[in-house]
Amino acid sequence: MADEQIVRFDRNRASRIGLEEAVFAQSKTPDRIAAIVDEAVEEERRLLITRISPQCWEAQPARIQRVLDYDPLSRTAVLGLMPSPQDEPAIAIITAGTADARVAAEARRTLEYNGYAVDVVSDVGVAGLWRILEHVERLEAVPIKLVFAGMDAALPSVVAGLVSGSIIAVPTSVGYGVADGGRAALDSALSSCAPGVTVVNIDNGYGAACAAIRILGCQS
Repeated sequence: MADEQIVRFDRNRASRIGLEEAVFAQSKTPDRIAAIVDEAVEEERRLLITRISPQCWEAQPARIQRVLDYDPLSRTAVLGLMPSPQDEPAIAIITAGTADARVAAEARRTLEYNGYAVDVVSDVGVAGLWRILEHVERLEAVPIKLVFAGMDAALPSVVAGLVSGSIIAVPTSVGYGVADGGRAALDSALSSCAPGVTVVNIDNGYGAACAAIRILGCQS
């Protein structure tokens, strides 16, 4: 077997950094995903798979589909049971529009896989500023906010100017023309005049969720 085909699981990652290794399915063949799941089943362990496309899912053999919980919106699949949430939500997911739902769902599933309750506030973009203003008191009660926005990505700055706590901006690849697949949103988030806004890469819901988990780990 060629060396590039060998999977080397980081089995001690959770004990080392507090986060289990997840499998990034994008660019992997359906056969490779099936082999990874088979190995995880043999070891009787849980597994989170991200960016598994509907085509890749449909190509999975029946034995794999039987053991995985696949969510087509987030394009994630979970092997094993999802834990019950530990406490009241310490993390809020805030989306500017329904077009951001896929990336936000990836973050939500990642957090739920790790046992965290999530408060979701949807479709509160700045084109109707009153929508986010209705939720200020609710958001103030949650220490970490993941804010998903495409186009001009103004929402993270607005949220950071309204409430305290950690703000993680997630620019999404939503928008016309010069939005450039989320690059304008990324530049806008990085240029925020609201102090202390953390920014992850375009459409990186998984990374935003992991950042929130790391912050909570430092607070515990």
